[in-house]
Amino acid sequence: MKKSNSIILFDQKKVRRTWNKERELWYFSVVDVIEILTNSTIPKRYWSDLKNKLKDEGSEVYEKIVQLKFVASDGKKYATDCFSTENLLRLVQSIPSPKAEPFKLWLAKVGYERIEETEDPELAFDRAMKIYLRKGYSKEWINQRLKSIEVRKELTDEWHEREMKEGLEYAILTDEITKAWADRSVRDYKKLKKLKKENLRDNMTNLELILNMLAEASTMEISKKQKPTGLQKNREVARKGGLAAKKARLEVEKQTGESVVTSKNAKVLRHENKRLK
Repeated sequence: MKKSNSIILFDQKKVRRTWNKERELWYFSVVDVIEILTNSTIPKRYWSDLKNKLKDEGSEVYEKIVQLKFVASDGKKYATDCFSTENLLRLVQSIPSPKAEPFKLWLAKVGYERIEETEDPELAFDRAMKIYLRKGYSKEWINQRLKSIEVRKELTDEWHEREMKEGLEYAILTDEITKAWADRSVRDYKKLKKLKKENLRDNMTNLELILNMLAEASTMEISKKQKPTGLQKNREVARKGGLAAKKARLEVEKQTGESVVTSKNAKVLRHENKRLK
């Protein structure tokens, strides 16, 4: 497991964390978070008692504990209980502390919004539009991004029809499409743009988004016609869809003399947008 260690500050206190490249997840030191949220002078004891309580209750989150080595105050490395972001937020709900309340309220709000979006999908697009505007994206880019979300949803619906499993198999097929049109795996593409957990599409230029949409839309149409069964057949269809977009990419690069696939990420794109205003 290759890791990239770092420290973040929360309420002016340090939280140790590490990045898992394979899973593309941040893992945080539970004791550090416990100390901040509870102001406990013995956070290890607090966590030990809470851990036993979760175990006795049969809590799922107890099974998600990962032990990783972090540098302690004495400069030595010790095995430390860690949680991914998702499981850390689940843990927060079990902590009776005023400092934990903002997180609990936020989780309740997000949950309520997701229920609303299930009943009225347009709300999801409205919220996405507002979020992207606040982040400084151009309206032209946002329109392309929202269209890409729609195309992606249609593709995953098709994969569902083909009995592909959400998660690993969707990721494998997405990687196949990306390698075919961009000549890079999703991981290499994100590495080029210096990304970790960030969404790749949120860091694409307008042209990259358009070609990625073309690749996914082509995959969906081919799949509907050929009705592939099994992962291997679906991978072949994904590659065909990606290759259709690759032809367009190569033609654009031939006419412009520039690579479509760039190292530009969201930070650069937003900076360029500000300069144009």
